[in-house]
Amino acid sequence: MSTYYFVADIHLGLRNGDPSDREARFIAFLDSLAPGTGGLFLLGDIFDFWYEYKYVIPRGYTRTLGALARVHDRGIPVHFFVGNHDLWTYGYLEQELGMQVHRDEWYVKLEGKYFLLAHGHRMGRQPCASRFLHGMFHNRLLQVLFSCLHPRWAFALARKWSAWNRDKHNGSCKQDMNLYKPVYQYAATYDRPVDYCITGHIHTSERCPLPAGGELIVLEDWLSVGPSGPVRGDIGIFRGTEKGEIEIIKAPVVVHAH
Repeated sequence: MSTYYFVADIHLGLRNGDPSDREARFIAFLDSLAPGTGGLFLLGDIFDFWYEYKYVIPRGYTRTLGALARVHDRGIPVHFFVGNHDLWTYGYLEQELGMQVHRDEWYVKLEGKYFLLAHGHRMGRQPCASRFLHGMFHNRLLQVLFSCLHPRWAFALARKWSAWNRDKHNGSCKQDMNLYKPVYQYAATYDRPVDYCITGHIHTSERCPLPAGGELIVLEDWLSVGPSGPVRGDIGIFRGTEKGEIEIIKAPVVVHAH
């Protein structure tokens, strides 16, 4: 049986904690995947901001993009689920890196188990402010108008908004619960059998049984909490064992020169 890996909310590019350490840990994880791995599922907000122009992509992700290309070249399927920070991809990830991009939730059977996979930001009835923002982000006309901005200004504007949003909600238990409840309700009332619903978006580790017998698993983000704080960053592992259980481990620690 194959092994499958799930991660979410790396937020590469966000100047929070130690960005270099976060990227190094993510690359070490990618390079550790063995040929024959059944699949890598990137469940949204891998990049803190990603917007593709026809001939321009954001700078700062060269090492990560190279590592993702190596994963694909080793024959490992890479599934990229758009999040609320990196939904503006228009072909680069598929054409250059061989990823399979999912813009909506994906219901799939792996090794005899039924999975419902998504970033989570569009599952259930989200808070009103979130629905308004997500509607704007997914509006094609607004995307075209945003493309008219010069990349220098567009990327600067997006990064300022992202940093402000992270500072505003950092450590907010109320915010986490407002996001968690609709995801749980959506998974609990899904009209098909679900053994595992795996999402990100909420930035905390959660495991909760579903009424029909499955389990909701929310993966913690990879944002560093400081040079002396605990290492965050959930990796979900499904080895397709006889029991078919999901194991959660923490992102590897990488010692690197500054």
